[in-house]
Amino acid sequence: MSNRPIHTYDKAGVNVRKIRSMQRNIGKMITESYSFQKMGKIICGFGHYSGLITIGNNVLALHTDGVGTKVLVAQQMKCFDTIGIDCIAMNVNDIICTGAQPFAFVDYIGLKKVNDELVKKVMKGLITGAKAARIAIVGGETAVVPELLAGETDVMFDLSGTALGMAKNNKLILGKKIKIGDIILGLESTGLHSNGYTLARKALSKYSLDEIPEFLTNPVGEELLIPTRIYVQPIMELIKDRKITIHGLAHITGGSFTKLKRLNNKVRYNLSDLSPPHGIFKQIQKDGIIDIKEMYRTFNMGIGLCIILPKAYVDKTISIIEKYNMKVHKIGQVDSNGNGNVIGKVENKKYIFS
Repeated sequence: MSNRPIHTYDKAGVNVRKIRSMQRNIGKMITESYSFQKMGKIICGFGHYSGLITIGNNVLALHTDGVGTKVLVAQQMKCFDTIGIDCIAMNVNDIICTGAQPFAFVDYIGLKKVNDELVKKVMKGLITGAKAARIAIVGGETAVVPELLAGETDVMFDLSGTALGMAKNNKLILGKKIKIGDIILGLESTGLHSNGYTLARKALSKYSLDEIPEFLTNPVGEELLIPTRIYVQPIMELIKDRKITIHGLAHITGGSFTKLKRLNNKVRYNLSDLSPPHGIFKQIQKDGIIDIKEMYRTFNMGIGLCIILPKAYVDKTISIIEKYNMKVHKIGQVDSNGNGNVIGKVENKKYIFS
């Protein structure tokens, strides 16, 4: 078999460059709407982890997200009681990256047909996620849209949500204070989380959902449905600790470590201590014959959230995170001025990720 990469996110049907171009166009268009409301000032509406609006001394943070093609795995497995955790996680983990405390959530469930049992199970996951994030689900929308959902089974559905958070204006963490010498900590993920599934499913397509391939300890279907980790509680404790200063927070999702660029594009991020692919990531890399650089530009590779902070606060930060039974690693540092470029070292080889 050839050692050349046969799978990329682009070949799997997701052209990241085109998506980013489309997003930039959307960002330019929505700025026109900023003048429509007079109650507060828009701090940012595109390009960071949340839309931010100042109202007096407070800042409202808004974020909307879904779980992508992970819902297809849930449909194939006929397992619907964890996918709601992912939906909560994808929203609240972005909210906290601005320093805001998530406190409310609304959901959208699109159904192929009325299915009360399916909705109850999806809601079970949403409530579990809400409990972990310490937020209230205050409403939502359920729509029956058979023409919009492809497939012949009655369990076809889509799921998304919107989270609302709040912070004091002087407590925002937007990455502007990131500087040379800052340490980059990586909090472990629980697996794929909710990104890269179009490529992951293609790479693992030769297996049935109940098979256990070489690098997995669970069947493929179970591994792909492990819920996204929710980082709200340890991060909010860190933010509220007056003896700790945090310069940046990055939720590692689609685009992986290139997400760091959105925090501060005037420095270089050197991920000098990345772990080699393991578990589900190693399996995807092997079966998809995927280049290592593509892996670290697409998947979280075992790191779900990055914290960027001065060296003096590293030890205390690690001790707080570990209280929540989460593992954290020093994965790099901000080592020079730059343009937001991200370089990494994996198995003694250096790569440019962005």
